[in-house]
Amino acid sequence: MTTASTAAAEDDPTRPEVAMPEPEDADAPRPAPAADAAWFDAVVRSHATALVKYFARRGPRQDAEDLAADVFATAWRRRDDVPREAVLPWLYRTAGFVLANHRRKLVDLPVEVVPEHGRGRVDQDPELSALFDEELRGALAAVGERDRRILLLHAWEGLDGGELAQVLGISRSGADAALSRARSRLRSAWGERMTF
Repeated sequence: MTTASTAAAEDDPTRPEVAMPEPEDADAPRPAPAADAAWFDAVVRSHATALVKYFARRGPRQDAEDLAADVFATAWRRRDDVPREAVLPWLYRTAGFVLANHRRKLVDLPVEVVPEHGRGRVDQDPELSALFDEELRGALAAVGERDRRILLLHAWEGLDGGELAQVLGISRSGADAALSRARSRLRSAWGERMTF
């Protein structure tokens, strides 16, 4: 179009007005459709307890709810990436990353500074119970971080098969094989450590 025809087109009263899009604020959150909010509410209601337990079993109980909230915040931000058919495995996988980041921030305290809280576990024989727990911790430490993670996901979170595969980011047959190897290594480590 020439300049004259452009000016004539702009003055044409029958020409529809085209609204120019407002520039988007890069920091402003995008509005969430009601479906996203409903989905997220259902995810939190369904899986909050499982995530809090996941963190409470692996670290200080007082941090468990905050860490679970971090996982849910990530799920909200990345809601388009969360597989709707496998939400819990995705949450556990994210929880593993959140926990690893949290552990990097921890500061070691001398034993005398660590506050004592909660009551100790006392079974029929407290000394034997303490020895057993120590041996089990040692056996778990001996199998390595990856095997320990697999064993705890299976034993504490009840994951196996497809869900375990999704958390680990590998195939189902790979997850089954990894779990089998981890169990075998734990049995060997346990047999070597049993001293009582």
